[in-house]
Amino acid sequence: MAPEPSATAPRWVALTMEPTSSPTSSPASDRDSALLVRARAAAGDVPRALELLPDLSETPLPGRGDTARLWSTLASLAAVDLTVARVAEPHLDALAILDQAGLALPPADTTWGVWAAHAPGARLEATATSDGSFRLDGTKPWCSLAQHVDHAVVTAHTSPTARRAFVVDLAHPGATHDDPRGWVSRGLPALVSVATHYDGVPAGPVGADDWYLQRPGFAWGGMGVAACWYGAAVGLARTLGAACGRREPDQVALMHLGAVDARLHAARAVLSEAALAVDSGAADGDAGALLAARVRAVVAGAAEEVLARVGHALGPGPLTSDAEHAARTADLTVYLRQHHAERDEAALGRQSMDVWSGPGAGLKADAGTAP
Repeated sequence: MAPEPSATAPRWVALTMEPTSSPTSSPASDRDSALLVRARAAAGDVPRALELLPDLSETPLPGRGDTARLWSTLASLAAVDLTVARVAEPHLDALAILDQAGLALPPADTTWGVWAAHAPGARLEATATSDGSFRLDGTKPWCSLAQHVDHAVVTAHTSPTARRAFVVDLAHPGATHDDPRGWVSRGLPALVSVATHYDGVPAGPVGADDWYLQRPGFAWGGMGVAACWYGAAVGLARTLGAACGRREPDQVALMHLGAVDARLHAARAVLSEAALAVDSGAADGDAGALLAARVRAVVAGAAEEVLARVGHALGPGPLTSDAEHAARTADLTVYLRQHHAERDEAALGRQSMDVWSGPGAGLKADAGTAP
């Protein structure tokens, strides 16, 4: 079993640090340490994870000059427990969306989800009323934490071809959700996703039609999810490292540990570089979408390789006797499926065609245009 981090110095996964470094002593790092101790106590427990959200009120918003700090926070939470990170990530994303739309941030004691999935047979319509407000009617699929959060940013159709984001208060009697008992996932079992239903629910618009997908922050949020993948993979690497420290590792164990270290270093490097690009204004528009696709591909590939190598190195023992490791393995396996594997790689290939094909393609691979 991996050793418990010290209550006074839990390990902070800063994107600019080695994955086992501890923060230096300061009021901010003391808050970080306390947050991670509480995150460990909340592992796998959604209500307790929600209680941590007010402590994240000072977390930087993306694009405000310290995006690396935001992603480090998400990675650090994920390295402790992915359930906690998956509660925090959409909440912070919702705050970022409201900020990017020029809206006031909500009170720190509110809890938020972001629901933008669409599926055949499920449609949510937004209708303008005579006083200029909107009402929502219909069904929204794949709403994570619907039975726990009190507000959400939800996308809905305003016409046959246009969608818009809206703020909805889930306490309204017209907002309901399906029975969560049909959720059978063995990974992230407490993070149930269900369909939500709306019957005349008032909604406040967030941006204009199609703004939600076109804003730079859409790409930034996708990279924040990748930071969670990275953090969870760091947690697995710590288990492997601890096992190697308990007894003299053989060459095969060292090979796996070395490969894991290299893959995580690469993932951390691309996240760090991407955070700088976000803060410098170089991750807007098509450039931001391409960067996000690259970052997610690199980090997802690294996390999948870490999953495989840790499994090969450690065998079935910790999967059957170490509850924390078994949960982290199952949680990350499920969470990584938000990356659509070969389909996302094909989409990245289409996005990058202009970089790698046509006249002067070799010259396009400098100045940050291509890796």
